[in-house]
Amino acid sequence: MRLKGNHQDKERDHHINLPVTILNKEGKKVPISISTAVLKNERGQIIGGVETFRDLSAIEELKKELSQKYTLGDIISKNHQIHEMFNILPDIAESDSTVLIQGASGTGKELFAKAIHNLSRRKDKSFIKVNCGALPDTLLESELFGYVKGAFTDAKKDKPGRFAIAHGGTIFLDEVGDMSPSLQVKLLRVLQEKEFEPLGSTSPTKTDVRIIAATNRDLSRLVNEGKFREDLFYRINVVKIDLPPLSQRREDIPLLIETFIHKFNTKMGKQITGVSDQAMRSLMRYDYAGNVRELENIMEHAFVLCRGNLIDTDCLPKELTEEQVKRELSETLLSKGTPFGRAEAEIIERTLKKYGGNRIRTAQELGLNRTTLWRKIKKHGLDFKMKIT
Repeated sequence: MRLKGNHQDKERDHHINLPVTILNKEGKKVPISISTAVLKNERGQIIGGVETFRDLSAIEELKKELSQKYTLGDIISKNHQIHEMFNILPDIAESDSTVLIQGASGTGKELFAKAIHNLSRRKDKSFIKVNCGALPDTLLESELFGYVKGAFTDAKKDKPGRFAIAHGGTIFLDEVGDMSPSLQVKLLRVLQEKEFEPLGSTSPTKTDVRIIAATNRDLSRLVNEGKFREDLFYRINVVKIDLPPLSQRREDIPLLIETFIHKFNTKMGKQITGVSDQAMRSLMRYDYAGNVRELENIMEHAFVLCRGNLIDTDCLPKELTEEQVKRELSETLLSKGTPFGRAEAEIIERTLKKYGGNRIRTAQELGLNRTTLWRKIKKHGLDFKMKIT
């Protein structure tokens, strides 16, 4: 018991690199870190203390410079594809052209839409988001275009729709690929005529709204399947932004982790300083089907479980660490040249031939993530043997 007590006392006796902000004599805020230690004699009696201060101004300035280099609004990336978008986003924002943002769920489509709005001449007006896949047709129509008194039984007074509220600003139509054919016709009229009719109205209402549409579906394929109007597709596909999944921009993972650590430290009142090397390896190798949103959820999960100042693998969700163990075992067993490896190569090659080298359909058939499939194709040299699309 004595040893345990001494250990607990020792825990309270010192602090290392505690970040604080102080005011200098000019009244300016200066970021510093404080380390403290209690001095005791051989009998364990306190005889003094040591306190050291470290000026972090230069480090914070460097962090700020790096942050500005890798950020645009709330978008954080050092990926070259994203940075190419950073370069053209001000030009896109300056125009009033309709924008189509395509990308898987969790890739940051709304962040890009907000960045375009905030860089545009409409930035002082409203930015209105509508999820077109979240509401049934009748509710979505009244949500978009509003209604007049008496349009239906419960319509006791006029209600403006999102297009009216967004007048002069930007409306963000998320998951536009889920919009029904009848609503597609009404949206087409807004784009062509710059007007709409509220439910129950007999006269059109003019609108001045910049439209940004987003989808996680392939609209050109939906057009070919007759599920999305071709004329509407060409109206919204004026400027297209394709967002890569997080698995194709892994260099952003450490940057995003640092951002989420700062966010959750502030939100939860913790002082977590980072992640362990082993945890970082797990986070870097994970495929992130839910993209940046999934990484954020993983970090929040880790914050809930983490009791120290460093996130380790035991703080991460089990499925993440289990996937890494399975991958490492698979890579050992299925290495090129082994019977397992030859069997895997034959299965992948046969499925690729079945679908004419199409990776997307091959991955679906085999139940693999596209990134995982491409890694296996490269490992077995199949990219040199046949045409892969």
